Amino acid sequence: MSKEQIILGIDPGTTIMGFGLIKVVNKKMSLIQLNELDLKKYDDHYLKLKLIFERTIELIETHHPDEIAIEAPFFGKNVQSMLKLGRAQGVAMAAGLSREVPITEYAPKKIKMAITGSGNASKEQVAKMLQGMLGIKTLPKNLDSMDGLGAAVCHFYNQGRVEIGKRYSGWASFVKQNEKRVKK
Repeated sequence: MSKEQIILGIDPGTTIMGFGLIKVVNKKMSLIQLNELDLKKYDDHYLKLKLIFERTIELIETHHPDEIAIEAPFFGKNVQSMLKLGRAQGVAMAAGLSREVPITEYAPKKIKMAITGSGNASKEQVAKMLQGMLGIKTLPKNLDSMDGLGAAVCHFYNQGRVEIGKRYSGWASFVKQNEKRVKK
């Protein structure tokens, strides 16, 4: 009997949200979809968040992923950018949690390490490795979708490991693992 699994990988962003879906059958990966949600034409930050939520729900309802892998925000110097990125990640996570799809976060360096063997690899190096692994004919202009795909592939490679990142199976587990963030 073959075990089939679908993993949705998301690279959250308020300019572009990249995502990739892979199917795993008998420990072999194949590409289902690679795309991005382009949000550049919208000025309203809250509208962007709504669109991220809706697109994530649409992906879940269309493809029924067994798990979601999401790239954790990197720590930059611009606090406003970090806040916006955190919100984008939060609404994508909320969409998954609302449909009870387990979510695992991965640091960008962990994703790069899983794909290329180096946590300091460039976006282009990660994209080229993924292109070869999954037989992608041409790379997209923006590499955000490849970053989302990288999260999914990283999750596939890290399944069954004891320490793979923060993992949430629903609201209760999210709250339990983030008690310091909850107001009492």
